[in-house]
Amino acid sequence: MNASTLPSLAPRALYQEVAEQLRQRIFGRQLEPGAWIDELKLCAEMGISRTPLREALKVLAVEGLVTMKVRRGAYVTEMSERDVREAYQLLALLESDAAAQVARVASDEELAELNAVHADLERQVGQRDAFFATNERFHMRLLEIEGNRWRQQIVTDLRRVMKLNRHHSLFKQGRLADSLTEHRALMQAMLERDVAKAAQLMREHFDNGLAAATTAP
Repeated sequence: MNASTLPSLAPRALYQEVAEQLRQRIFGRQLEPGAWIDELKLCAEMGISRTPLREALKVLAVEGLVTMKVRRGAYVTEMSERDVREAYQLLALLESDAAAQVARVASDEELAELNAVHADLERQVGQRDAFFATNERFHMRLLEIEGNRWRQQIVTDLRRVMKLNRHHSLFKQGRLADSLTEHRALMQAMLERDVAKAAQLMREHFDNGLAAATTAP
C-alpha cells in the first residue's frame, strides 16, 4: 500500500474543539466552580450551534468538570471538602506505589530525566503558575516511567478534577517552598533506590498537600 492509498485521518470533531475551549476556560477560572453555563451565550461567542456545545458538555460531564442538573442545565463542578479529601487519598495510594516502582525498576537514564524536571522546580519556586505546571509534569512523568497505563488514566482524571479546587494546596502561602522540599527528598530517595522511603515520602507529600488544601487561610 502506497501513501496515496492510505486512508486520511479524520479531522478533530468540532465538539472536541469546543470541549477543549471550555476546559481551558474552566481551568483559567473564566468559568468558576459552581457557575451556570450559559449555552446561548457560549454558542454566540463561539459561532456554533447548540449541538456541538451539548456534545462537548457531555464530554466534560464524563470527566467530572461539569455537572448536569435536570431542567436546570449545566454547571461547572464545585468540589466539596469531602471530594478534595477523597481525591487526595486516592492520589496518595496510586502515586506512592508508583514512586516505589520507579525507585525499584527505573533506568539510570529515566531517573536522570526525572531529576531534570525536579531541577526545573528548583528554579521556579517563586513562580506559582510555572511551578504548578512543572509540578504536574514531574508527577505525570514519574507515572509514565512506572508504565501502568491504567494508573496513568485514573491519575490524569483525578488531577483534572483537582484543578476545580478553589483552595488548591499550592495556592497557600509557603506551600510552594514546602512542596519543593518534599520533592527534593522524594527525588533523592528514588535516586538512592530506597523503595520504602520513596513510597513513604510520596504519601507524606499528599498528606501535607491535603492539610494545606483543607485548612482555613
